Amino acid sequence: MGRWIGGDRRTDRLLDRVYAASAIDGRHSVLPDFLPDPPGGAATPFVDGDGRFRSPTTGERNALYAAHAPGLAERAARAALAAADGFAPADVTHLVTVSCTGFMTPGTDLHLAGSLGLRPRLERYHLGFMGCFAAFPALRMARAFCAADPAAVVLIVAVELCTLHLQPAADLDAVLSAAVFADGAAAALVSARAPRTSPADGAATAQRPLALERSATAVTRDGAADMAWTIGDHGFDMTLTAYVPRVIAAETADALAPLFEGGVGPSDVRWWAVHPGGRAIVDKVVEAMGLDEDAVAASRAVLRRAGNMSSATVLFVLEELMDRRHPGPVPGERVAALAFGPGLTVDSALLRAL
Repeated sequence: MGRWIGGDRRTDRLLDRVYAASAIDGRHSVLPDFLPDPPGGAATPFVDGDGRFRSPTTGERNALYAAHAPGLAERAARAALAAADGFAPADVTHLVTVSCTGFMTPGTDLHLAGSLGLRPRLERYHLGFMGCFAAFPALRMARAFCAADPAAVVLIVAVELCTLHLQPAADLDAVLSAAVFADGAAAALVSARAPRTSPADGAATAQRPLALERSATAVTRDGAADMAWTIGDHGFDMTLTAYVPRVIAAETADALAPLFEGGVGPSDVRWWAVHPGGRAIVDKVVEAMGLDEDAVAASRAVLRRAGNMSSATVLFVLEELMDRRHPGPVPGERVAALAFGPGLTVDSALLRAL
């Protein structure tokens, strides 16, 4: 970013300050543009042969989405099926795909149905352009399918290629967005079927299962203009202002109140899967809910390792919490999960380790 938009003292200082405070060590992208030395030193989608940033059109960026999103989604789906002990691709009755960083039809859902060998009468649904909180509506949809049909098995796959929409601008909002967003894909399997109580032979990395007890959604009184996602001629334009953490600090407790109406309070929850939209967002949730740092360690770890991958990120955090190789919730302990998105929307779920 220093090479592309820096050069003057103010911008260089802004970049140094924002990136140093990000709490991110590394991020991933489907593009080679962000490598110190792109393969062969050749021009890449975003960088010309002289190393200057070129701003591809929305069509060019979306073509890259169509080229890369299906393969990443497939890798995530295969990993989720492998970790969900006792389930096979043929068991999947419903497929819900989630993305806000590209459009294509036939879509990623059809690619997954064919590549994974899902059943011919598979029901397919897509949640598009909802933003970072979209994994929660997908989970609610899956729970509704399972409530209507106890034999339903729902595969949720979120794939986001945020780096395709990098904007080389030097204003604070653009720099904040460029400093946190990254690419990633995640998947989850939802079923009313009781999981096995222990991993099968060779399944040492299987995830501990979670029960989805309840969920809630709220729109804050303030902040509607501070987080937005619009389609421009040269990619999708992200608005993420420095005011967002203040809204989260002021309104998160009220937004989560419906989640704790069933006799379980925030103080009863030891583990929190907070969408790490940025370091300050996690900080403000800790402040608003009176949490200790251990409660959000998984969120900090995902932010540090992979940045903000929009809708996929909270699933990464849940995976981090529920990995059998690390300390995590024991059976009966609850996990509060939440994410933020345009609106400003606060979406959440209360889960219990099985």
